Amino acid sequence: MKTITRPKPYEEILQQLEFCNRVFIVGCGTCATVLQTGGIEQVLELKVKLQESGFLVTGWTVIPTACDEMTVASAGEHEGAIQGASGILTLSCALGAQRLSFYLDKPVLPGLDTLFIGLEEHPGYFMEACDQCGQCILGYTAGICPITACHKGLVNGPCGGTNKGKCEVDSERDCAFTLIYNRLKEQERLDLMKHYHPPRNAQVAPRPRIIILEQKEIEQWV
Repeated sequence: MKTITRPKPYEEILQQLEFCNRVFIVGCGTCATVLQTGGIEQVLELKVKLQESGFLVTGWTVIPTACDEMTVASAGEHEGAIQGASGILTLSCALGAQRLSFYLDKPVLPGLDTLFIGLEEHPGYFMEACDQCGQCILGYTAGICPITACHKGLVNGPCGGTNKGKCEVDSERDCAFTLIYNRLKEQERLDLMKHYHPPRNAQVAPRPRIIILEQKEIEQWV
């Protein structure tokens, strides 16, 4: 499972950096490295590009996992260079950018756009796997999420446009409910195709989404 990102246009990065001329660059050693959007190579390429545009790059680092606690330790190793910068440019997912913002007193600016959480079906091919809707129906759909697998995000299907197992929006793509049907048939659970799912309730997981664990729940994971 990887967080899928893509580079922001360089012009947009320059717009974000209008207020500063000294930049520290942060990459991520996990998802962004795998996607080739924020690994060492991409960080160094951006470093050169910024220098050619007249910026002073005070330093750079690629944090092993930018969205977890390792951010603090890695930032501490580069405290001088970070303090010498007027802005932090991060080539990580939005989670990594927010994590950096929690710990640093400098503006943290994203150099990537975060697209979705992806499951790698085969090397280099990622598909959105979960919408994190708070109303999981995978038990009825043979482990295939129709919200992300269906172009229309239907929870009851197929729609009237499916044709020979293909989606009417993208004829090269398998209809999500054809995939669900075939898998349920293999599992001898086709009766679940008749199960009606009511419209999703947007209030199940209102934003901002927050969960607070009880102390006993925290202790069992420590």
